[in-house]
Amino acid sequence: MSIESLSIPQTFILKSSSVNEPARKSIGAPLKFSNFRTQRNILARSNMSFENGGFKQFPTGVGEKDGVIIVDHGSRRRESNLMLNDFVAMFREKTRYPIVEPAHMELAEPSIKDAFGLCVQQGANRVIVSPFFLFPGRHWYQDIPALTADAAKYHPGISYLITAPLGLHELLVDVVNDRIKHCLSHIAGDADECAACAGTSKCKLY
Repeated sequence: MSIESLSIPQTFILKSSSVNEPARKSIGAPLKFSNFRTQRNILARSNMSFENGGFKQFPTGVGEKDGVIIVDHGSRRRESNLMLNDFVAMFREKTRYPIVEPAHMELAEPSIKDAFGLCVQQGANRVIVSPFFLFPGRHWYQDIPALTADAAKYHPGISYLITAPLGLHELLVDVVNDRIKHCLSHIAGDADECAACAGTSKCKLY
């Protein structure tokens, strides 16, 4: 798999809960890679490695004292909220990050405040909030930063970072394509309903 150019999201929010100044944005020239393999190798070197069965991080990677919060919008539909738990479990198993918690921005629990507290209770001295959203919008620009700042007030000295949303990532092409193929297989009678619409009978040809 190759791409002509890939831009890494360049805007993020980094703030310590012990500082009252506005969150700062670090904006630089986007990093571009000539192909996906180069990107993958660079990210692999910069993130983390496993040594003697333990967790070891490189300076720019997620470490043992980092807590990761994956936050979605939240839904009144219980099944939708439970799917975030399933995703977080997959994410934790795949990355082997020691502290990973789910959170919902609104409408459901746990809240960002609750998840932030759980991360700190488990020993995190830095919390990384990763919005499970496709594109930047009001929730990313305003709501999630405000809710995270409020949560951090209860934990002086704990710094936090709000990452960019998923954005234009080439791997999302594969995810969307896989979903389309599965739904077509389902209406053809060759596959069961996926977890997203199980029991709803929504996946059908109208």
